[in-house]
Amino acid sequence: MAPSTVTVAVQSRGKPIRKLPKEVQLSPDEPTQKLYEQLAKASGYSIHRLRITKAADRALVPNSKDSTIEQNGLNEKTVLHVKDLGPQISWRTVFIIEYLGPLLIPALFLYPLRPYLYYNFDKIPEPTDIQRLVCALLFLHFLKREYETVFVHRFSNATMPARNIVKNSGHYWILAGCNIAYWVFRPDSAAATARASPALVYTGLGLYVFGELANFNTHLVLRDLRRPGSTERGIPRGFGFGAVTCPNYFFEVVSWVGVYLVSGLNWSVLFFIAVAAAPMALWAKKKERRYRKEFGDKYKRKRYVMIPGLV
Repeated sequence: MAPSTVTVAVQSRGKPIRKLPKEVQLSPDEPTQKLYEQLAKASGYSIHRLRITKAADRALVPNSKDSTIEQNGLNEKTVLHVKDLGPQISWRTVFIIEYLGPLLIPALFLYPLRPYLYYNFDKIPEPTDIQRLVCALLFLHFLKREYETVFVHRFSNATMPARNIVKNSGHYWILAGCNIAYWVFRPDSAAATARASPALVYTGLGLYVFGELANFNTHLVLRDLRRPGSTERGIPRGFGFGAVTCPNYFFEVVSWVGVYLVSGLNWSVLFFIAVAAAPMALWAKKKERRYRKEFGDKYKRKRYVMIPGLV
């Protein structure tokens, strides 16, 4: 007969956790989530701040309501290591902060900060219509991202280390905010000329609108694959998914190419596209491997993971 309870030993790993109990009792059929809840309550730490592994093989014990104590092989001989991951911050909050910078910085550079940024020019003309248009495109892009963060995305992980917020935000605040805004809004940039190319502007606007709408649609498809409160996903299908693994990344690039054209081919926008696209391609390759492993023959394998005919 299976025991009604099991007692597992608990030890801190790395930085000591002062109030961590030396052992806990659990029923074999209880979810591992209960283990996290017990240790979080006893230690006074957030449940998301703890990482529990088995001492014998360092296998992760998941914080899950669908995985039981028995399924993870926890018994009377088990010793668990508990690691303090440090202060945590929710992924939703991280995204909101990340996008807030490039949402506001372009308008600040174009208007109130303009005299101070370009003080070395003999004459600082009023922003051109193209510069105002680029500013509007940047604002709308990141406003859409903020909307998706609050109302669309469902996150598989609740939190991340709070210290990462500076690194994550730097990419957007510096490259998509300060760098693009400074160079595109300069009085001597291509966007400052009165003779903007209609072909570039209208082609860029078309790509931007298409990319933004298609990207938003892809995010809705991905959102509907995951039930609220669950980390399980279905196989993504719909517009773009027949061509690449991650059409949301492809449409993101299309949208930014639109901004690049409207800006008069400003190098700062192209630089941001390159820096952003490189990690997205790696994420897309990892996702393709995960889909193949998770869904097997049910999943139609993709030759290209991000950009049709290229990556």
